[in-house]
Parts: sequence; structure tokens; C-alpha cells
Amino acid sequence: MLLDQFRSAYQLGPREPGADTHLWRPRGSDRIKGFDQFAEEFTGASFNGGLYRFHDEHSAALAATFINQTFPQYSERTLPFGYDWLGRHFLCDFRRLVRNEPQVLLIDPGAGEALEVPVNFTEFHDVELVVESDAAVASSFHREWVSSRPSPVAPILRSQCVGYDVPLFLGGSDTADNLSLTDLEVY
Repeated sequence: MLLDQFRSAYQLGPREPGADTHLWRPRGSDRIKGFDQFAEEFTGASFNGGLYRFHDEHSAALAATFINQTFPQYSERTLPFGYDWLGRHFLCDFRRLVRNEPQVLLIDPGAGEALEVPVNFTEFHDVELVVESDAAVASSFHREWVSSRPSPVAPILRSQCVGYDVPLFLGGSDTADNLSLTDLEVY
């Protein structure tokens, strides 16, 4: 069944108070195989303590605004669908099609770059997030950051991310001691 690998590897977290769980069906989602089915089940969901989050209408609008302001060349051709604990955004890129399916684009505010991921929406969830979780959402780095905290870390809220104190593009180090919990919108 579609997205079974993802479901078995990612634990759905509790819904946050005020989280929008109404079905999010943005314009263009019908062109993405598996999107509407995934959104029906997981709109506004957070997985594995905030490691990966699927957008709702509000968070997708914030992501689209960020992308429009910082990476305008992608704003008209993409649909943001998720984000990770580092505040990195995952989008479907309608200008990069393979077998008529948009490929994934990763926007990384901490590094100040956009990276093309050569998979579609379902492959991203069933393969990249499962088999290549370290490359996709820096899962080992997440475990390192969690274990480096002096007290237990609560799940990262959907409105939060763990950001670089000194961004990588400004010479910051890619280490756990250069990371802090911050507001996603501010970051």
C-alpha cells in the first residue's frame, strides 16, 4: 500500500492544541501522486518528536511566504508540503518532472541553499525518509542534539525548529553546540 514504509518508520506525535487538522488540499496537489491521501491522514501532523512535520494550510502559507522572499525563483513553481526539525522546507517542484511527477526540492535556510532531491512525493516519504533518513532529515544529528541537551528535550512544536546560532553561510559550525531551539517563523 502507498506510503506503508513511512507509516511503519515514523511515529505520529500527539496533535498540538490549536493545530489545524482540517484536510489541506492546496492548488496543484491533485498533480502529486499520493498527496491527497497523505494529507487526508496527516494534515498538520508531527512525527518522531518533531523530526519531520507535514504542513497544514497555515504552516504552508508561512513556508510559501518565506520561499517567495528568499528563493523567489522557486515560488511560482513549487508546492511546500513539509519541513524538518532544522527548519528545512520540502517542496514539490513542478518544473522538474520525472514520469510526469514533480520532484522534491529542499530549501535550507541555515545553509542558504536549495537542493534538488531526485525523488517524487511518495518516494520521498517511503524511501528517502525511511532508508536515507540521515540525508533527508539529519536524523543522526537530531539524536546528537537531543543527547547533548542538559535536560530531556520535549517534542519540538510545529511552530519551532532547531536553528543555527551562527548560520553556516556566515561561517557557523555544523555542530550540536551551534544549535538552539527557536521560533520557526523567526528563523
